Amino acid sequence: MTDATRRRFLRMAGVAVLAPLGRPPSLKHRTMNTLYIGTYTRDESEGIYRCVFDDETGALEVRGVTGLIENPSFLAAHPSGRYLYAVSETTEFEGQPGGGIYAYAVNREGRLAPLNRQPSQGGAPCYVSVTPDGNYVLVANYLGGNVALFPVEADGRLDEASDVAQHEGSGPNESRQEGPHAHCVVVGPSGDRAFAADLGIDRVVGYRIDAGELVPAGTASVAPGAGPRHLAFHPDGTRAYAINELDSTITTFSYADGTLQTGQTVGTLPDGFDGANTTADIHVSADGRFLYGSNRGHDSIVVFSIHPENGTLSYVQHVSTGGRTPRNFALDPTGRYLLAANQNSDTVVVFSIDVGSGRLTRTGQVLHVPSPVCVRFLPAA
Repeated sequence: MTDATRRRFLRMAGVAVLAPLGRPPSLKHRTMNTLYIGTYTRDESEGIYRCVFDDETGALEVRGVTGLIENPSFLAAHPSGRYLYAVSETTEFEGQPGGGIYAYAVNREGRLAPLNRQPSQGGAPCYVSVTPDGNYVLVANYLGGNVALFPVEADGRLDEASDVAQHEGSGPNESRQEGPHAHCVVVGPSGDRAFAADLGIDRVVGYRIDAGELVPAGTASVAPGAGPRHLAFHPDGTRAYAINELDSTITTFSYADGTLQTGQTVGTLPDGFDGANTTADIHVSADGRFLYGSNRGHDSIVVFSIHPENGTLSYVQHVSTGGRTPRNFALDPTGRYLLAANQNSDTVVVFSIDVGSGRLTRTGQVLHVPSPVCVRFLPAA
Protein backbone atom coordinates (compact mmCIF):
# COMPACT_ATOMS: atom_id res chain seq x y z
CA MET A 1 0.00 0.00 0.00
CA THR A 2 1.42 3.37 -0.98
CA ASP A 3 1.61 6.28 1.48
CA ALA A 4 -1.10 8.16 -0.43
CA THR A 5 -3.42 5.11 -0.44
CA ARG A 6 -2.82 4.53 3.27
CA ARG A 7 -3.71 8.17 4.07
CA ARG A 8 -6.94 7.95 2.06
CA PHE A 9 -7.90 4.71 3.87
CA LEU A 10 -7.26 6.25 7.29
CA ARG A 11 -9.30 9.35 6.45
CA MET A 12 -12.24 7.18 5.34
CA ALA A 13 -11.98 5.32 8.64
CA GLY A 14 -12.16 8.59 10.57
CA VAL A 15 -8.53 8.46 11.77
CA ALA A 16 -6.61 11.74 11.96
CA VAL A 17 -3.74 11.83 9.48
CA LEU A 18 -0.59 13.74 10.38
CA ALA A 19 1.41 15.54 7.73
CA PRO A 20 4.68 13.84 6.83
CA LEU A 21 7.80 15.08 8.58
CA GLY A 22 9.26 18.14 6.89
CA ARG A 23 5.83 19.23 5.57
CA PRO A 24 4.17 21.25 8.34
CA PRO A 25 0.37 21.61 8.13
CA SER A 26 -0.84 24.78 6.43
CA LEU A 27 -2.81 25.63 9.60
CA LYS A 28 0.49 26.66 11.19
CA HIS A 29 0.25 30.15 9.69
CA ARG A 30 -3.51 30.35 9.62
CA THR A 31 -5.70 32.55 11.81
CA MET A 32 -9.24 31.46 12.63
CA ASN A 33 -11.20 34.64 13.35
CA THR A 34 -14.45 34.63 15.27
CA LEU A 35 -17.35 36.52 13.74
CA TYR A 36 -21.07 36.82 14.34
CA ILE A 37 -23.94 37.12 11.90
CA GLY A 38 -27.07 39.01 12.91
CA THR A 39 -30.32 37.93 11.27
CA TYR A 40 -34.06 38.42 11.02
CA THR A 41 -35.76 35.61 12.93
CA ARG A 42 -39.12 36.12 11.22
CA ASP A 43 -38.03 33.59 8.60
CA GLU A 44 -35.94 30.46 9.31
CA SER A 45 -33.24 32.03 11.43
CA GLU A 46 -32.68 30.99 15.04
CA GLY A 47 -30.81 34.12 16.18
CA ILE A 48 -27.13 35.18 16.23
CA TYR A 49 -24.84 32.79 14.35
CA ARG A 50 -21.29 32.26 15.64
CA CYS A 51 -18.79 31.53 12.87
CA VAL A 52 -15.08 31.09 12.29
CA PHE A 53 -13.28 32.58 9.31
CA ASP A 54 -10.03 31.17 7.92
CA ASP A 55 -7.95 34.11 6.73
CA GLU A 56 -5.72 31.87 4.62
CA THR A 57 -8.41 30.23 2.50
CA GLY A 58 -11.40 32.53 3.03
CA ALA A 59 -13.46 29.60 4.32
CA LEU A 60 -16.37 30.46 6.60
CA GLU A 61 -18.09 27.98 8.92
CA VAL A 62 -20.96 28.15 11.43
CA ARG A 63 -20.01 26.87 14.88
CA GLY A 64 -23.15 27.67 16.85
CA VAL A 65 -26.19 29.88 17.28
CA THR A 66 -27.55 31.96 20.15
CA GLY A 67 -31.33 32.09 20.25
CA LEU A 68 -33.99 33.63 22.49
CA ILE A 69 -33.66 37.01 20.78
CA GLU A 70 -36.02 38.37 18.15
CA ASN A 71 -34.55 39.98 15.03
CA PRO A 72 -30.93 40.56 16.16
CA SER A 73 -30.39 42.65 13.06
CA PHE A 74 -27.33 44.60 14.11
CA LEU A 75 -24.36 43.75 16.32
CA ALA A 76 -21.39 45.51 17.90
CA ALA A 77 -18.44 44.08 19.80
CA HIS A 78 -16.92 45.64 22.90
CA PRO A 79 -13.33 46.79 22.17
CA SER A 80 -12.05 44.26 24.73
CA GLY A 81 -13.57 41.42 22.71
CA ARG A 82 -15.25 40.16 25.90
CA TYR A 83 -18.79 41.35 25.19
CA LEU A 84 -21.21 41.56 22.29
CA TYR A 85 -24.26 43.79 21.97
CA ALA A 86 -27.26 43.13 19.72
CA VAL A 87 -30.36 45.12 18.95
CA SER A 88 -33.72 43.39 18.87
CA GLU A 89 -35.35 45.16 15.93
CA THR A 90 -38.98 45.07 17.04
CA THR A 91 -41.84 47.45 17.73
CA GLU A 92 -42.79 45.76 21.01
CA PHE A 93 -40.40 44.70 23.76
CA GLU A 94 -41.49 42.91 26.93
CA GLY A 95 -45.04 44.13 26.49
CA GLN A 96 -44.15 47.76 25.85
CA PRO A 97 -43.79 49.73 22.59
CA GLY A 98 -40.25 49.76 21.19
CA GLY A 99 -37.30 47.47 20.67
CA GLY A 100 -34.52 46.07 22.85
CA ILE A 101 -30.76 45.94 23.28
CA TYR A 102 -29.08 42.74 24.58
CA ALA A 103 -25.68 42.28 26.23
CA TYR A 104 -23.70 39.02 25.99
CA ALA A 105 -20.45 37.79 27.49
CA VAL A 106 -18.03 36.12 25.06
CA ASN A 107 -16.04 33.10 26.25
CA ARG A 108 -12.72 31.86 24.85
CA GLU A 109 -14.42 29.84 22.13
CA GLY A 110 -16.59 32.79 21.15
CA ARG A 111 -19.77 31.35 22.65
CA LEU A 112 -22.27 33.91 23.91
CA ALA A 113 -23.78 33.95 27.39
CA PRO A 114 -26.64 36.40 28.04
CA LEU A 115 -25.91 39.14 30.58
CA ASN A 116 -28.96 41.41 30.49
CA ARG A 117 -31.19 43.47 28.23
CA GLN A 118 -32.75 46.92 28.20
CA PRO A 119 -35.51 48.63 26.22
CA SER A 120 -33.93 50.55 23.35
CA GLN A 121 -36.09 53.65 23.94
CA GLY A 122 -37.64 53.56 20.49
CA GLY A 123 -39.17 51.34 17.84
CA ALA A 124 -37.14 49.27 15.37
CA PRO A 125 -33.60 49.78 16.70
CA CYS A 126 -31.36 49.13 13.69
CA TYR A 127 -27.78 50.06 14.69
CA VAL A 128 -25.57 49.68 17.75
CA SER A 129 -22.03 50.92 18.41
CA VAL A 130 -19.63 51.04 21.35
CA THR A 131 -17.31 53.89 22.37
CA PRO A 132 -13.58 53.07 22.08
CA ASP A 133 -13.17 53.16 25.88
CA GLY A 134 -15.99 50.62 26.21
CA ASN A 135 -17.93 52.82 28.64
CA TYR A 136 -21.01 53.46 26.50
CA VAL A 137 -23.24 51.73 23.97
CA LEU A 138 -25.24 53.81 21.49
CA VAL A 139 -28.38 52.68 19.69
CA ALA A 140 -30.18 54.23 16.70
CA ASN A 141 -33.95 53.68 16.80
CA TYR A 142 -35.32 53.89 13.27
CA LEU A 143 -39.03 54.25 14.01
CA GLY A 144 -38.34 56.18 17.20
CA GLY A 145 -36.27 58.71 15.27
CA ASN A 146 -33.82 58.98 18.15
CA VAL A 147 -30.46 57.94 19.57
CA ALA A 148 -30.11 56.36 23.02
CA LEU A 149 -26.99 56.19 25.22
CA PHE A 150 -26.41 53.27 27.62
CA PRO A 151 -23.64 53.18 30.25
CA VAL A 152 -21.72 49.88 30.35
CA GLU A 153 -21.03 48.31 33.73
CA ALA A 154 -17.69 46.73 34.63
CA ASP A 155 -18.99 43.24 33.81
CA GLY A 156 -20.36 44.27 30.40
CA ARG A 157 -23.98 44.63 31.48
CA LEU A 158 -26.02 47.58 30.26
CA ASP A 159 -27.47 50.17 32.61
CA GLU A 160 -30.73 51.87 31.73
CA ALA A 161 -30.40 54.56 29.09
CA SER A 162 -28.76 57.65 30.56
CA ASP A 163 -29.93 59.90 27.73
CA VAL A 164 -32.16 59.85 24.63
CA ALA A 165 -31.73 62.43 21.86
CA GLN A 166 -34.90 62.90 19.83
CA HIS A 167 -34.62 64.07 16.22
CA GLU A 168 -37.19 66.34 14.60
CA GLY A 169 -38.15 67.14 11.02
CA SER A 170 -39.03 65.42 7.74
CA GLY A 171 -37.91 65.21 4.11
CA PRO A 172 -39.39 65.49 0.61
CA ASN A 173 -39.93 61.73 0.13
CA GLU A 174 -43.42 61.43 1.59
CA SER A 175 -43.40 57.64 1.86
CA ARG A 176 -39.99 57.34 3.57
CA GLN A 177 -39.33 60.75 5.13
CA GLU A 178 -42.56 61.58 6.92
CA GLY A 179 -40.52 62.03 10.10
CA PRO A 180 -37.07 61.36 11.57
CA HIS A 181 -35.55 57.89 11.09
CA ALA A 182 -32.19 57.49 12.82
CA HIS A 183 -30.49 54.74 10.82
CA CYS A 184 -27.05 54.58 12.36
CA VAL A 185 -24.92 56.11 15.08
CA VAL A 186 -21.12 55.91 14.96
CA VAL A 187 -18.44 57.24 17.26
CA GLY A 188 -16.08 59.88 15.90
CA PRO A 189 -12.27 59.64 15.83
CA SER A 190 -11.80 61.35 19.21
CA GLY A 191 -14.07 58.84 20.96
CA ASP A 192 -16.18 61.48 22.69
CA ARG A 193 -18.36 62.43 19.70
CA ALA A 194 -21.23 60.51 18.11
CA PHE A 195 -22.80 61.04 14.70
CA ALA A 196 -26.23 59.79 13.69
CA ALA A 197 -27.24 59.45 10.04
CA ASP A 198 -30.97 60.21 9.93
CA LEU A 199 -32.66 58.99 6.75
CA GLY A 200 -35.86 60.89 7.45
CA ILE A 201 -34.43 64.39 7.74
CA ASP A 202 -31.43 64.24 5.32
CA ARG A 203 -28.95 65.13 8.03
CA VAL A 204 -26.04 63.71 9.98
CA VAL A 205 -26.59 64.87 13.55
CA GLY A 206 -23.57 65.34 15.83
CA TYR A 207 -23.38 64.88 19.60
CA ARG A 208 -20.76 65.27 22.30
CA ILE A 209 -20.79 62.43 24.83
CA ASP A 210 -20.41 64.12 28.20
CA ALA A 211 -20.90 62.30 31.54
CA GLY A 212 -23.73 60.14 30.23
CA GLU A 213 -25.40 62.86 28.18
CA LEU A 214 -25.73 63.44 24.45
CA VAL A 215 -25.02 67.13 23.97
CA PRO A 216 -26.04 68.48 20.52
CA ALA A 217 -22.96 69.43 18.49
CA GLY A 218 -24.06 70.52 15.04
CA THR A 219 -25.43 68.88 11.91
CA ALA A 220 -24.36 68.32 8.30
CA SER A 221 -26.82 68.03 5.43
CA VAL A 222 -27.02 65.86 2.33
CA ALA A 223 -29.16 66.53 -0.76
CA PRO A 224 -32.91 66.72 -0.13
CA GLY A 225 -34.44 63.26 -0.47
CA ALA A 226 -31.07 61.47 -0.38
CA GLY A 227 -31.80 59.66 2.89
CA PRO A 228 -28.44 59.08 4.66
CA ARG A 229 -28.28 55.54 6.03
CA HIS A 230 -24.78 54.60 7.24
CA LEU A 231 -21.65 56.64 7.99
CA ALA A 232 -17.98 55.65 7.97
CA PHE A 233 -14.95 57.67 9.09
CA HIS A 234 -11.62 57.59 7.30
CA PRO A 235 -8.78 56.11 9.39
CA ASP A 236 -6.91 59.43 9.36
CA GLY A 237 -9.83 61.09 11.18
CA THR A 238 -10.10 64.04 8.80
CA ARG A 239 -13.02 62.91 6.64
CA ALA A 240 -16.18 60.81 6.65
CA TYR A 241 -18.54 59.24 4.11
CA ALA A 242 -22.32 58.73 4.20
CA ILE A 243 -24.12 56.27 1.95
CA ASN A 244 -27.55 57.59 1.01
CA GLU A 245 -30.27 54.97 0.75
CA LEU A 246 -32.97 56.76 -1.20
CA ASP A 247 -31.04 58.26 -4.13
CA SER A 248 -28.17 55.72 -4.29
CA THR A 249 -25.32 58.14 -3.67
CA ILE A 250 -22.35 58.63 -1.35
CA THR A 251 -21.59 62.02 0.20
CA THR A 252 -18.11 62.95 1.40
CA PHE A 253 -17.42 65.18 4.41
CA SER A 254 -14.35 66.89 5.76
CA TYR A 255 -14.01 66.61 9.53
CA ALA A 256 -12.26 68.95 11.97
CA ASP A 257 -12.88 70.16 15.52
CA GLY A 258 -15.89 67.87 15.90
CA THR A 259 -17.66 69.28 12.84
CA LEU A 260 -18.57 67.74 9.48
CA GLN A 261 -18.55 69.83 6.30
CA THR A 262 -20.41 68.46 3.25
CA GLY A 263 -18.34 67.91 0.11
CA GLN A 264 -18.53 65.70 -2.99
CA THR A 265 -21.48 63.43 -3.89
CA VAL A 266 -21.10 60.45 -6.25
CA GLY A 267 -23.54 57.81 -7.51
CA THR A 268 -23.30 54.15 -6.49
CA LEU A 269 -24.87 52.68 -9.65
CA PRO A 270 -23.37 52.04 -13.08
CA ASP A 271 -24.38 54.24 -15.98
CA GLY A 272 -27.46 52.94 -17.74
CA PHE A 273 -28.93 51.03 -14.80
CA ASP A 274 -32.57 52.07 -14.41
CA GLY A 275 -33.92 49.39 -12.06
CA ALA A 276 -35.11 49.89 -8.49
CA ASN A 277 -32.29 50.23 -5.97
CA THR A 278 -31.53 51.29 -2.43
CA THR A 279 -28.10 51.40 -0.83
CA ALA A 280 -27.21 49.89 2.53
CA ASP A 281 -23.72 49.62 4.03
CA ILE A 282 -20.40 51.46 3.68
CA HIS A 283 -16.84 50.77 4.83
CA VAL A 284 -13.39 52.29 4.34
CA SER A 285 -10.35 50.03 4.10
CA ALA A 286 -7.98 50.08 7.07
CA ASP A 287 -5.25 51.70 4.96
CA GLY A 288 -7.67 54.48 3.94
CA ARG A 289 -7.16 53.93 0.20
CA PHE A 290 -10.52 52.43 -0.79
CA LEU A 291 -14.22 52.74 -0.02
CA TYR A 292 -16.88 50.06 -0.47
CA GLY A 293 -20.68 50.42 -0.60
CA SER A 294 -23.56 48.00 -1.14
CA ASN A 295 -26.45 48.29 -3.61
CA ARG A 296 -29.74 46.45 -3.05
CA GLY A 297 -31.54 45.98 -6.35
CA HIS A 298 -28.46 46.15 -8.49
CA ASP A 299 -27.15 43.67 -5.87
CA SER A 300 -23.56 44.76 -6.02
CA ILE A 301 -20.62 46.20 -4.14
CA VAL A 302 -19.27 49.42 -5.61
CA VAL A 303 -15.59 50.19 -5.10
CA PHE A 304 -14.01 53.65 -5.08
CA SER A 305 -10.45 54.79 -4.58
CA ILE A 306 -9.92 57.63 -2.08
CA HIS A 307 -7.69 60.55 -3.03
CA PRO A 308 -4.88 60.67 -0.44
CA GLU A 309 -4.97 64.45 -0.09
CA ASN A 310 -8.55 65.65 -0.44
CA GLY A 311 -10.50 62.44 0.18
CA THR A 312 -12.53 62.60 -3.03
CA LEU A 313 -13.78 59.37 -4.61
CA SER A 314 -12.92 57.85 -7.99
CA TYR A 315 -14.74 54.85 -9.43
CA VAL A 316 -12.93 51.49 -9.50
CA GLN A 317 -15.42 48.63 -9.88
CA HIS A 318 -18.88 47.13 -9.52
CA VAL A 319 -19.06 43.46 -8.58
CA SER A 320 -22.15 41.30 -8.13
CA THR A 321 -22.60 40.03 -4.57
CA GLY A 322 -23.70 36.66 -5.91
CA GLY A 323 -27.07 36.96 -4.18
CA ARG A 324 -30.03 39.21 -3.53
CA THR A 325 -30.22 42.29 -1.29
CA PRO A 326 -26.72 42.77 0.21
CA ARG A 327 -27.83 44.39 3.47
CA ASN A 328 -24.47 44.53 5.22
CA PHE A 329 -20.87 43.50 4.67
CA ALA A 330 -17.60 43.43 6.58
CA LEU A 331 -13.89 43.70 5.87
CA ASP A 332 -11.86 41.05 7.68
CA PRO A 333 -9.06 42.03 10.14
CA THR A 334 -6.32 41.37 7.56
CA GLY A 335 -7.94 43.69 5.00
CA ARG A 336 -7.72 40.94 2.38
CA TYR A 337 -11.35 39.81 2.34
CA LEU A 338 -14.86 41.26 2.12
CA LEU A 339 -17.84 39.25 3.37
CA ALA A 340 -21.22 40.27 1.87
CA ALA A 341 -24.48 39.28 3.59
CA ASN A 342 -27.23 38.68 1.02
CA GLN A 343 -30.40 38.99 3.07
CA ASN A 344 -32.91 37.67 0.54
CA SER A 345 -30.87 34.73 -0.75
CA ASP A 346 -29.66 33.50 2.67
CA THR A 347 -25.96 33.62 1.86
CA VAL A 348 -22.74 35.24 2.97
CA VAL A 349 -20.37 35.42 0.01
CA VAL A 350 -16.61 35.86 0.46
CA PHE A 351 -14.50 38.06 -1.83
CA SER A 352 -10.75 38.52 -1.91
CA ILE A 353 -9.44 42.09 -2.04
CA ASP A 354 -6.51 43.11 -4.20
CA VAL A 355 -4.72 45.36 -1.72
CA GLY A 356 -3.05 47.28 -4.53
CA SER A 357 -6.14 48.15 -6.59
CA GLY A 358 -8.97 47.57 -4.11
CA ARG A 359 -10.74 45.33 -6.63
CA LEU A 360 -12.87 42.39 -5.48
CA THR A 361 -12.84 38.79 -6.75
CA ARG A 362 -15.14 35.94 -5.73
CA THR A 363 -13.27 33.27 -3.77
CA GLY A 364 -15.91 30.60 -4.29
CA GLN A 365 -16.59 30.48 -0.55
CA VAL A 366 -20.31 30.80 0.27
CA LEU A 367 -21.97 30.29 3.65
CA HIS A 368 -25.70 29.57 3.87
CA VAL A 369 -27.38 31.37 6.78
CA PRO A 370 -31.07 32.35 6.98
CA SER A 371 -31.74 36.10 6.49
CA PRO A 372 -28.22 37.42 7.22
CA VAL A 373 -28.27 41.17 7.78
CA CYS A 374 -25.10 41.97 9.77
CA VAL A 375 -21.55 40.60 9.87
CA ARG A 376 -19.28 41.53 12.78
CA PHE A 377 -15.77 40.30 13.57
CA LEU A 378 -14.75 39.93 17.20
CA PRO A 379 -11.72 42.09 18.08
CA ALA A 380 -8.61 40.25 19.20
CA ALA A 381 -8.46 40.12 22.97
